[in-house]
This record gives sequence, C-alpha cells and structure tokens, in this order.
Amino acid sequence: MIEAKNLTKRYGDKVAVQDLSFTVQPGRVTGFLGPNGAGKSTTMRLLLGLDRPDGGDATIAGRHYPDLPRPLSVVGALLEARAVHTGRSAYNHLLCLAQTQGIGPARVQEVIDLVGLREVARKRAGGFSLGMGQRLGIAAALLGDPSVLILDEPVNGLDPEGILWIRNLMKYLAAEGRTVFVSSHLMNEMAVTAEHLIVIGRGRLIADCSTEEFIERSAEQQVVVRSPDAERLAAVLDEEGGKTTVDGDGALLVSNLEAPRIGELAAAGGFVLHELTPRRGSLEEAFMELTRDSVEYGTASAPHAEGDPR
Repeated sequence: MIEAKNLTKRYGDKVAVQDLSFTVQPGRVTGFLGPNGAGKSTTMRLLLGLDRPDGGDATIAGRHYPDLPRPLSVVGALLEARAVHTGRSAYNHLLCLAQTQGIGPARVQEVIDLVGLREVARKRAGGFSLGMGQRLGIAAALLGDPSVLILDEPVNGLDPEGILWIRNLMKYLAAEGRTVFVSSHLMNEMAVTAEHLIVIGRGRLIADCSTEEFIERSAEQQVVVRSPDAERLAAVLDEEGGKTTVDGDGALLVSNLEAPRIGELAAAGGFVLHELTPRRGSLEEAFMELTRDSVEYGTASAPHAEGDPR
C-alpha cells in the first residue's frame, strides 16, 4: 500500500505539491492523472525518497522508502527509463542492480525474458530504441519481484503490441494482490487499464474514486437518437427538460434524459425511432471537464507529458 499524507513540496516560490493526501490500495491498478505541471512526477519522487517534502509524509508498505530493507523487493519503480549507463548491456545493467540487493543472476534472465529483451540482452543499452529502453526500465522495476509498483508513463515509446503487453502485465500483477500505481497521459489506455483514479491539478487532489464513477460524474452522458421526424421529436424532448443537439449525420444527441424516458416520449407522440443508444462519456471528456481550471502549461485540449519543475 502507498500512503501520502498532506504532502507539500516547493521549488523556490513555486508550489509543486500542496497538502496532497491519498492512499493506493493493493489488488487493483490505480491511475495517476493530471494536466501538465500538475505535480505527478514530483509526487512520485517524494514517494520514492528522491525529493524531501517541505511538509507531510509519504510511506510505502508502512515505511519511508529509505528505511525499507532491500527496497527493490518491496517497491519497483520506473521514473526515467533512459537513466542507464549507456555503455553497459541490458544484462549487465540489471545484474548490477541485482547484486546490490542480493538477487541472483537467474532472476535477471527471468525478467529479461519476461519483457522480451532476450535477443538484445548483451547489447549496449545506449543503442536501444525508446521502446526497448522502456522495456529495460520495466525489467528493472520487476527485478526484485516487488509487492508495489510505481510506473511513470510505462507505455511511452511502445508499439501497439507492447502497449497491450504492459496493460495485461499490470492487470495480472494487480490481480496477484500487488499495489500498482501508474501515471499516464494516454486517457484511452487508462480507461481500459485502471480500476481506480487519483487525479490532481496544480498540486492538489481533484478526484480519488473508481474510473467508472469519475466518468459518470464528470462527463456528459448522452443518448443517440435517430428518427425520420427528428426536428419535431427534438422539440418534445426539449420541452421535457432534455438538451438536444444534432450531430454531423443528422442524429440527435440528447442529454438530461435517460434512454427509457426518450423511448416513452417517442411512443406517446407516435414518433418512429431508428436508433436509441445510450452513449457513455469517455475518460478523456471527463478529464478535460474536471481539470479545465487546473491547466498550467499549454491548452486544456492537449494534455501531454508531465512538466513538473525539478
């Protein structure tokens, strides 16, 4: 389990994280979302003892990271996959890490096979592509077979096959009862990977709830309605309190009314329906709506990689 209690971190006059509290439970994938400059990377560094908080506390498995005995066996982390000695082979990079923790070479080979680097294990990491470097970083995070994983943008640079692989791996590890905490700016990927979300903006907590609840309460739910008499039907639905708009191919997009009620109104008015389909809001729509006032860099319509101050 990961716990942050009233975490605060300043860089000069810049407050990167402010009074931030949350708990990451084992047994599920928890997504960590926020716009550029929200404080995600800073928070992860505080959790791992790479930065010292100006206030509050952060623990992993009930202890501060520097106090963990053989920390790689408790928590595996991927913050910057390219932070490797470029002259070392993938195998030797992992072997050096393993030797600091009393981990044998058999485990090194095991994680190399797990992440699909067997063919390049003896090649220098400096020549790796972005995707291969990402796989090496994931191998390092898994090296100690940890109960807690903290992953910052783990699918960065991976091809579609690799993205599916890491998605299934995170779900599998969570199903084993491990704590999986993953930051990503890919909303579609988080929507199918994370069961729970922690969302921050300008260093403060915005949401801490299930992914389903986040979408339902933050994204506008609509019903797609098609009828040969769409204009008159729209007037009836608006009179009932619905809000109708027309999309590019003539379908009505109706909010504020549930599909069963729309069907009842259409039947009562003698309207023929060719389609009546509830459309669930997307995680991206919910994210954009909830973080609209928390965007610091760029525009609200284009959240990209983390831009925390260091």
